[in-house]
Amino acid sequence: MRHLKFFRISLLAGSVALALGLVGCAPYQQRPAAYPASPYSGGAYPAQAPMGIEYGRVSDIGVLQGTHRGQATGAGALIGAVVGGVLGNQVGRGSGRAAATAVGVVGGALAGNALEERGGAGGSDAARYRITIHLDRGGQRVYDVLSVQDLRVGDRVRLYNHQISRY
Repeated sequence: MRHLKFFRISLLAGSVALALGLVGCAPYQQRPAAYPASPYSGGAYPAQAPMGIEYGRVSDIGVLQGTHRGQATGAGALIGAVVGGVLGNQVGRGSGRAAATAVGVVGGALAGNALEERGGAGGSDAARYRITIHLDRGGQRVYDVLSVQDLRVGDRVRLYNHQISRY
């Protein structure tokens, strides 16, 4: 009995160490800033204008089509399978334990893959908006953002360091 308890603890510790090692190998995905610079190069200004304060008027707000889900590398499924298998192995006896382990492996793999595709708890399926601003000095800026907050077409705005604010 004592040998079986030691085996379970060793298996659990090894699985946790393996999962942590695999998490450390996962690629880092940087989240976009709230108001990223647009690759749009139309208008009178270059795409990377000097940072400063500019004023303009919102001329268009559109919803971007085709929000894409994240890509899965398989690490989430592998870690989920290991964790699910370990948890499933703690349930039942004999063939019931084997069935619970199998269900835990499959369920953990599916859950881990889904979490990896979503990019964690936040997700990337949120709608994105494209805001077009005509500048007072001529030209325009286009920003892709996650939220328009309280902006409406026709609002006067101030642009500072790629941040949009009503004024």
